[in-house]
Amino acid sequence: MTDTAGRPVANFEALFHQAPCGYLITDDGGRIAAVNDTFVRWTGFSRAALLGRTLQSLMPVGDQILYATHCIPQLGITGSVSEVAVDFIGADGIRRPALLSASRFAPAGGGTDSVRVIIFSAHERRQFEKELVSALRAAEDSDARRAQAERELQRLALHDALTGLPNRAGLKARLDELTSGGSGETLAAFFIDLDHFKAVNDSLGHGAGDSLLVSAAERLAAAVEGTALVGRLSGDEFVVLGALPGAEDATALAGRLLEVLAAPINIEGLEIITSASIGIAIARDGEDTVDDLIRRADIAMYRAKERGRNRWELHRPAPSDPNVDRLRALGELRRGIGEGALRVHYQPRIDLHTGRPSGVEALVRWQHPTRGLLPPSEFISMAEESGLVRPLGAWVLDETLKLAESLRRDSQAGAALEFAVNLSARQLNDPGLVSMVEGALRRTEMDPAMLLLEITETALMQDPTAALESLTALKNLGVGLAVDDFGTGYSSLTYLKKFPINELKIDRSFIMGLGSDTGDSAIVGSCIGLAHAVGIRAVAEGVETEGQVEALQTMGCDLAQGYLFARPLPEQRLREWLSANA
Repeated sequence: MTDTAGRPVANFEALFHQAPCGYLITDDGGRIAAVNDTFVRWTGFSRAALLGRTLQSLMPVGDQILYATHCIPQLGITGSVSEVAVDFIGADGIRRPALLSASRFAPAGGGTDSVRVIIFSAHERRQFEKELVSALRAAEDSDARRAQAERELQRLALHDALTGLPNRAGLKARLDELTSGGSGETLAAFFIDLDHFKAVNDSLGHGAGDSLLVSAAERLAAAVEGTALVGRLSGDEFVVLGALPGAEDATALAGRLLEVLAAPINIEGLEIITSASIGIAIARDGEDTVDDLIRRADIAMYRAKERGRNRWELHRPAPSDPNVDRLRALGELRRGIGEGALRVHYQPRIDLHTGRPSGVEALVRWQHPTRGLLPPSEFISMAEESGLVRPLGAWVLDETLKLAESLRRDSQAGAALEFAVNLSARQLNDPGLVSMVEGALRRTEMDPAMLLLEITETALMQDPTAALESLTALKNLGVGLAVDDFGTGYSSLTYLKKFPINELKIDRSFIMGLGSDTGDSAIVGSCIGLAHAVGIRAVAEGVETEGQVEALQTMGCDLAQGYLFARPLPEQRLREWLSANA
């Protein structure tokens, strides 16, 4: 795998992570020792969460049995298994059909055998799996064929498995060539999204959807042959890149692309009529990177969707336009979620009767590429409006429960901690919420009693009857429930008594005035009294001074959290804090 200069290893590792399929190395016991970027993105788990975990633990029970009774014995007898159909459960709790191939190999440095595992989404062509397995084996096992194998891996890494078109990496390489060519023409990017593609998948199946994608790819390539480059990014998203004489030529080409995609496509004997929404971005001298150009075309494509679909829109920068800013931010958030830029920080909660940690609250953060670490107030409302809050919320819950179980195994103190996770109004109304929570608890074997779900008072009162139904179903799982930001909404005391909740969290705006504002002090005292009157805990948020703590203790408040005790901390710093404050 390496020469004296180490270059082949560097090449191999780059190709390993760019491969268009999941690629893992496990030890002889099935524990994951290495995993590529594709599998991380596909499952939604972080790399740290996958390393050391058994491959079988990512499968539903039935497929775990299949792997144990078929794959493992076969690996022991013949050294390989090929194209076994199994499901993997992603971080969002959704099953992902896949084809799994595996083979044993002896590491170059000696030691016990390892197992290489290739995982293809069941919706991609099996032929690419065979080509990739062959290329990887050559790269690992044959010095004589290493150069040829790496060239083949390079080709696979730069192309989409289903359509054979360049992928994002391939497009970027080609766009770099075009932008450095000095031709004097205008470089344009066309972001193309097929309209209502999901309806084809849902009604006719993924096979028909794949056929539609292949046909669309062929039509786009034929329409621009010799004048531009066509690539597939993911799903039903394509990009066309071309150097054109001017903006008018770009809009003319967009019209031609709409025409070729509008012609009926015969799939399984049915004529499918499709259309597309196209966003156009024209490169600005010296301003655009590859990603900038595609991002601006993406923004224009969303504008075409909003204006009725089956049309093109030209990106016209307008920094002062809030709609443009929102579309840009939404695109960045979508990419951030897909590329693992979200983080979970944890703020300790303190028992005011004992002074000891009683639990932590999970708070999501976004590591923005240019703006730094952003709090949820910067993006959660956007995630709710766009529907991204569902996969985001599922990921936060899974990350929190995995940490909870890890702390429970590490120490007795960790087992006593309660973990709080926020639910948004949109999540509360999601029919799949209860099954999502139940699945996360089952996967991590977490005691439901140690999970607390927080819902804002405002979210509860949007539709109290529906909220009561959702809360009751969650309560039946055994989890705790809290009303967050209490005092900022308009709760009916009747509903408050009906809701099966465990605690009230008093909003920080009232805590700030303790000791200095008699009105705030009276409100906080009333909230604590109300909580105790209905038999639940009272929790103070935003505690920053010793004086506030003394006032809360005098009033009989049960728990508190705030900067006085600790700011929200990343996982490792939380572990250190808990160790120091045990």
